[in-house]
Amino acid sequence: MRKTIALSVLALALSLGAAADAQAWSRRASSTGPAGTSTVDASGSCSGGSCSRAITRTGPAGNSVNRTGSASCANGSCTGTSTTTGPGGQTRTRTGSVTR
Repeated sequence: MRKTIALSVLALALSLGAAADAQAWSRRASSTGPAGTSTVDASGSCSGGSCSRAITRTGPAGNSVNRTGSASCANGSCTGTSTTTGPGGQTRTRTGSVTR
C-alpha cells in the first residue's frame, strides 16, 4: 500500500513539475457516446517548488467526481496529498512521500 501511494505521489510530483514552466494551466475535454456526453475540466499551477491541480469529471447523467492534489519537492524529497470526492459526497484522501 505504501509503495502504491509513494509511486502515485511521485507521479503527481513529476507531472506537476512538468507544468512548472507554464505556471498555470487549464484543460477541458469532452466525449460523446451512446449514453451521452462526458466532460473533464482540469486546472493546475506551480509556484515556489509546489504544484497543485484540480480535476472534475462529469458523466452523462450529471454525476461528478472531483479530485484535488498538491505536491512539493525540496532537497530530494517530495510529499503530496490527493483528495477525491465522489458524486455521493464520499471522500478519499491519500498522502505520501518519496525520498531519493
